[in-house]
Amino acid sequence: MLATQTVAVGVNQRAQIKMTDTEVDAYLRERNTAAMATIGPSGAPHVVAMWYGFVGDRVAVETKAKSQKVQNLRRDPRMTLMMESGAGYEELRGVELVGRAEISEDPDVLWELGVSVFERYYGPVTKEMEPLVQAMLHNRVVVLLNVERVASWDHRKLGLAMPSSMDPASASQAEGAK
Repeated sequence: MLATQTVAVGVNQRAQIKMTDTEVDAYLRERNTAAMATIGPSGAPHVVAMWYGFVGDRVAVETKAKSQKVQNLRRDPRMTLMMESGAGYEELRGVELVGRAEISEDPDVLWELGVSVFERYYGPVTKEMEPLVQAMLHNRVVVLLNVERVASWDHRKLGLAMPSSMDPASASQAEGAK
């Protein structure tokens, strides 16, 4: 009779680290910066850091109407937004949203997004702050993402622990104690 051998192969951890829909929504509502990718005139990726907000439940960004990213999206509406956080591999979390952009110049949509972005990154919009938000939105458009695919990861679900000797905070504290 042949002996049975177990061969260890790479473990697919994709399902283990994938966020639930609720976790994705909660993560997107955190205050992160997005990497926004469009397709440039030469076909090369054009990637920029962007603050984002919401118009209803849709993720959106505001940007100058004549920006390169808007020119790219008018030519080819494919767009990706990627948000990621975590200092070490075992802490990495992120969401990638892939879809097609819709550009809006509607002042009501622009105001809704402007308030959303301002409040996410600065604080509540008061009557005194409204002129500042209005100025922020001058010559801007809204880019709404119609999401076609979502990818997510949360490496904290792997239960990995960094050895204290590799932890930058522990290493600097140990160095200071010498």
